[in-house]
Formats: sequence, structure tokens, C-alpha cells
Amino acid sequence: MHIERQYRELEKIEEVRVYNISNVELFEQVPQYQKPMKIPFCNIIKYVQSDVNMIIPIEDGEDFVINRLGWNILQRGNIKLEDVEGRKFSECSPIFYEIFKEPFKEVFKTKETKSMRIYYYISNRIKSITNIHIIYEAGNLFVISDYTDELSNERSLEEKKLEDDANKSTLIEYFSQTGSYYKTRNEYTWTPGIYNIINRSKESDDAYYNIIFDLVIPEDKPLVHELLNTMSPETDTYENIIRIKTRDGHLKYIDTYLYSKFDENGDEISHYGLFKDVSLDSHKHMTRPVDFMLDGFNHNAKLSLLIEPLSRRYEFSKGFYKMIEIPSEDYIHSRDVLDNIVEEDVRENLVKLIDGEINEVNEILTYKVNGDENNLKICELFIERFQYGNNEHSIGFLTDITHIKKKQQELIKSNANKNILIKEVHHRVKNNLQVLNSFLNLERRAYRNNPNQILDNMQARLSSLALLHEKTYNTSDFLNINLKDYLEDQDETLHGLFSAKNINFESEIDENIHLSIETITPLLLIVDELTMNSIKHAFPDPDMENKTIHKEIKFIDENTCEFILKDNGVGLESPEQLINHNLGWEIVNSLTKQIDGTIEIIDSDAGTGFRIIFPIKFEELSDDENEEVA
Repeated sequence: MHIERQYRELEKIEEVRVYNISNVELFEQVPQYQKPMKIPFCNIIKYVQSDVNMIIPIEDGEDFVINRLGWNILQRGNIKLEDVEGRKFSECSPIFYEIFKEPFKEVFKTKETKSMRIYYYISNRIKSITNIHIIYEAGNLFVISDYTDELSNERSLEEKKLEDDANKSTLIEYFSQTGSYYKTRNEYTWTPGIYNIINRSKESDDAYYNIIFDLVIPEDKPLVHELLNTMSPETDTYENIIRIKTRDGHLKYIDTYLYSKFDENGDEISHYGLFKDVSLDSHKHMTRPVDFMLDGFNHNAKLSLLIEPLSRRYEFSKGFYKMIEIPSEDYIHSRDVLDNIVEEDVRENLVKLIDGEINEVNEILTYKVNGDENNLKICELFIERFQYGNNEHSIGFLTDITHIKKKQQELIKSNANKNILIKEVHHRVKNNLQVLNSFLNLERRAYRNNPNQILDNMQARLSSLALLHEKTYNTSDFLNINLKDYLEDQDETLHGLFSAKNINFESEIDENIHLSIETITPLLLIVDELTMNSIKHAFPDPDMENKTIHKEIKFIDENTCEFILKDNGVGLESPEQLINHNLGWEIVNSLTKQIDGTIEIIDSDAGTGFRIIFPIKFEELSDDENEEVA
């Protein structure tokens, strides 16, 4: 057993975390110390939902006698009241005595009520929460206990309905370094952006205290107290900048805006807070996967992320300013930027979007840099307007495709191989991103409580596609690409992404296998999905040695190949359950269909294996069929 204590100054409550105790350890059989006293209001207490426990101080508060315990704690300890009443606390329950000795002694000495919140953990997973009030009355202590079981992860139908817009709003929070909360009935609901600001993930007790104010540095505590004393029906808003220090030691400046609602009696009904990280170095400490993604946008001159482009609160990544060739400090965001767009119909659609007549634009446009007719850039622009809660938001992407368009014009006059590149460039811009977008939508539903899983999966896929793009741009034959070269490089990429898991990647690829770009693209994604499935499920023991994922691709005949992927992990309990309920299996099936292949699960004494049979050449899907598969 391990105990940690922390006092929440703002809430005036002591929090205690208790790790790894079992119910059989709660109470011990010991002789009775004294006869139990008659309990006041005994019949009334029976009808109270909370546990009412009566404790009698002895030895000047150094020990206590158990006079009554409530039904819940007796049930958890699997004992009867007669087994514990009249016993010394230190002898009957040494575990609870260690937890409560000092709080009981404090209340006995001061005669002031004390509040506590106890978190019980098993293997670092919270199992239950107990809210406790210790009350002194006529020389005795009364302990009122309310138990809360582990909260369900189920969400309401309304929350599921709003999932898409909520995820977009979350993305905006991440990239703009903002977050908010809503407090009602003394419980807090925090948006994901808050955790990006404070550099940590969500914890089970975050609903019970202000996780921002708890990090305020001592010098700014008076500002928080000023806030708590200021909010009233006459002054229902508050704005200031406070400083916090995150758990990992980073000092941050937080722009704080708070708003409260009150009823006709002046009692607070609800409370809303908006926080923005305005630290000068707020983007320098990359501590989360989303920060890694933002850093990628900031260093990409061809791709830019547009946060709130239809609002004065806009924030654009650095690529935008490189495309328009105006320093960010000199740029003034207004409709004037539309004047440099050559295509009149694109300008008209953007005006309609700004005025709220349409909700989306997806255009390819020609942009005159600084109005110069001789400095033209071809760009792909996507902007979407959406509602989330009571607020309207917008988000978009701007991509410089000038070099792609120039390549297309050059390749039109070239041979058949180069025409394939034109088609592949189009597919990379459209179909591959469409497939990734479909995967992302599926995984947001399947892994809604594990966003880091989604980011890890997408990072692996994007890394494989980046490898594919890099190699195809440096080759001249797009019908006969050596598969072994690609998979060896992919092994190095995957090993770099998942090096912390100490997994060996082995490959045996026939060096004579040459495939077209249309076959290699989905095949690499299949390798990603099966590899990530093994990484996630095959090795639950992080200390397991010789963890291996083995790949083998060889000819069956001159027109057909066999791909086998095996791991030496724990294996599958039920192949049928994988086939019927596994998102990764659905994704692999869709990709396998794209290459006219078939997939089966291999029987194995140890670990899990998959076999895919596919033709070297297949009938390529049309754009409409590709969209249906995705």
C-alpha cells in the first residue's frame, strides 16, 4: 500500500490517494476494547444514503474506538458490524488508521469540521472516490462518507451527434493555445485544449477542482482570490493575466476570461472560463503529439493551416506568410487579400463564404504575389465554417501546388511512365488524403478516449506516404518499382517511430518483385496497419524480450505474390472477434480489395500471422470506386 496526500488550498480540502489495497486487508479480527455506546438518531441514520460512521477518541486523540460503521464500508470489507464495534481503530484496521489518524486527531483537537477526498487506485487505475466530512459532536467524531464508483466512459447521444464539430473545435484550441471550462454543481468540465496548455493528459479527478488555478504561482495567488471575491450579479465577468507553473516546470502566462450566471437570489448557477496561453515561448516546448504536428506545419513552406480565417481571432501557420511573401508582423488580415486572386468565380465564392451565404469552399486558384502579374502561385484552398455550441468557427488549409502543376504541364508531352506520375500526383493530393481522412473519421469514433493512439497511427501512415513520395519523385520508372527498397526503408521509419517499445522488425523480400505505384501505395498502408495492430495488441508485457515482427513477400507464380506478416506475441483469443469488431481489420480489408487481394489469418502456435495473396497487376479502381472503398 502507498499513500499520497495533497491539500487543495482553493477548495479547502485534503486529497488522499491510496494505491493497491485489497478488501481482505481492510479489517482484522481483534478483541473488543469496550462495549459500544448507544448511537444518537440510530433509526434516522439507517435511512441516510451516505455512510454515517461514529468514532470515539481515546488516549487524548492518539487512538479511537469504532462505535459504528456504515453499510458501504462493511460491505467492502465483507464483515458485520459486531466484528468491529468496540474495537480499537489502530488494531482493528491498521490501514484506515494510517489514512485517518492525523485528520481525526486534528478534528478532535480543533473541533472544526474537515473535508477530505479519498482516491483508491489499483495498478494506477482509479477504482473509487470517497468524499468525506469529519464532524466533532459531544466528544465524538462522526464521519460522513459518500462513495462514487468509477465513472462510465459512455457518452450521450447528443455528444456523439456533436462529435465532428467538437473535434474541429478541439483542433482549433490546440493550434491557438486556448482552452475553456464550464462549472456547474461544483463540478468542472474541461475542453481538451486546457490539457495542451498545462502539458499533461486528463485525470479522473479533474472535475473536482480548478486545474488551472491549482498551478498558479504564489505571487499571483492574490489575483485568484480577487477573482473569487469579485464575481457577483453586479460584476459577472473577470479578465486578467495570471502565471502558472506546469508539473514539468514550465512557467506560462495565461490570459484569463471568466463569466458567471446568477439566479434571482444572487446564487451562482454556472461558471465559464476561457484561457489562452500568451507566453512568448508557448510553442517552444514540444511536449504533446499535436505540438509535433504544429511544428511540422510551421516549418512547411508549401502547406499552411488556417485557424479562424473568417474571424479577427485568426492564427495562421508560417507557411501562409511564406506563400504570400509578406512577413507575419506586416500582414493585415482583410478582404483585400482577395484582390490578388486571378479567378473571378473563386473571389465570388470566398465573398459568399465570408458573408455566411455558403459554409465551404474547395478551390484551386492562381495568386498574384503582392499583385505582381509575373509572380504567380497556384494554390489549393479549403475553408469550412461550422457551429460548435453557441460559437461559430472556421478552419482551413492552403497548399502551394505550383510545382505540381508545372510538373503536370511538362509531363503531358512525355511518355506513358510520366503520364502515370501525373495521375499519381493527382491521387496523392486527392485519393490518399481522402483515404487517410476516412481512417481518421473511423478512429475518432473507435478511439475517442485515446487521442494519442489516433495520432500515433496517423503519424505512421504519414511517414510511409512521405517515404513513398520521396522515392517516386526521384525515380523514372513508375510501373516497375523495386518493392524490397521501399519496405527496408519503411522498416527503418517504423523502428524510429516505435523504438521505445524495443521491437525487432525483420523482412525477407524477394528482390525481384517490381510493382507499380498504384499497388505499392495501398500495400505500404496495409503493412502499417498490420504492424501497428501487432505493436498495440501482441506485446502487452513491456518487459518481454525478443519481441519480433516478421514480414515476408515472395512470388507464388509469375503473376501473383504472397505477403505474410507474423509476430511472436500473445496471439489471438478469438479470430472471429477480430474479424467482426476490429477497426484495423476493416481498414486492412478495404486496402486489400484495392489491390484485388485476399487476406486470411494464419494458424500459429505462438503469436499472430496474416497472409495476403495479391496479383502483381490489378484492374485499377475508378475515382468513384476508390471513394466507395474509402
